[in-house]
Amino acid sequence: MPTGFVFQGLTASPAALGAPGAAVGTHATKEGTVPEPRDQPDPRPDPTDAPSLPTLVDTRSVRLHATASDWREAIREAGDALVAAGACASSYTEAMIRSVEEHGPYIVLSPGLALPHARPDNSVTRTALSYVRLTSPVAFGHETNDPVRVVMALAAADGTAHLRALADLATVLADPQRRHRLDNASTPAEVLDALRPPQARPPAGRSTEAAGGTDSPEGADGEGDPGTAEGTADASSSTGSTETTVASTGLVLTVCGNGLGTSLFLKNTLEQVLDTWGWLPYLRVEATDTISARGRAKDADLLLTSGAIAQALGDPGTPVEVIEDFTSLTEVDAALRRTYAV
Repeated sequence: MPTGFVFQGLTASPAALGAPGAAVGTHATKEGTVPEPRDQPDPRPDPTDAPSLPTLVDTRSVRLHATASDWREAIREAGDALVAAGACASSYTEAMIRSVEEHGPYIVLSPGLALPHARPDNSVTRTALSYVRLTSPVAFGHETNDPVRVVMALAAADGTAHLRALADLATVLADPQRRHRLDNASTPAEVLDALRPPQARPPAGRSTEAAGGTDSPEGADGEGDPGTAEGTADASSSTGSTETTVASTGLVLTVCGNGLGTSLFLKNTLEQVLDTWGWLPYLRVEATDTISARGRAKDADLLLTSGAIAQALGDPGTPVEVIEDFTSLTEVDAALRRTYAV
């Protein structure tokens, strides 16, 4: 980038994207045209065509008093729970462990919670999730989210069957009250009840209240809303007229080791923020793995990922934002605001 160049992605605010309710501004793409809303359906999983979160968690795969001396044993406990539920063979558990050995503790999504997984293979008979709570938490090597007390292992039979379940899980964990219920459930039935998602989300592009309310992105409601003309004026004055901006590609990548577990979870959290802003029809979010991310980075505005994966990526030539807590709407909101001129 030229000296003094400041990447902002958009030229002033969501108005530059033509966000609903905002004053329309000018924003050139690489081809020099004003971006239009994506002519695509709501990218979030259709609740009618995929298994819901509670249906993927069998009571046989819930263990509330497990013990483990280290992170490998913790993953084995979660993997054994999947085997007991008839979802996979024990070889899948070893594949989950190898994934952490290769990519680091990127599976630790939020403080105290890990989502181990591996690529779909013949050892997986059906898509499922296990829920294992350790009597004593263990360290996975994550700088900010250790120690881990809850391990939810994901066995995916293919690349799509678990999409709705992860979207539901992202919504549940973003709600502090629901997370508290889950962390303190005393029976498998209470675990399944806590995992039941809240009411269906509204259509894309319609401003909504963030799940749980206590972790709502700043400025997502009321004064300074990025999707209002008032927010546009505030954003323009705060960014200043001398900042250099570049054309948005309309694409954000979320990245993990395999491209089907934690990256999808982060994608769902990001889409909750974009929906609150009213930006969901204007930015496409894709989950991918590290290898694909290196090749596609030039096509994206930015990459969102964990610290471990960011180290593995190195410098892909596109801004990389490290997210510590994949359930935090506030943290993801702040990352977007650092990239886009909001």
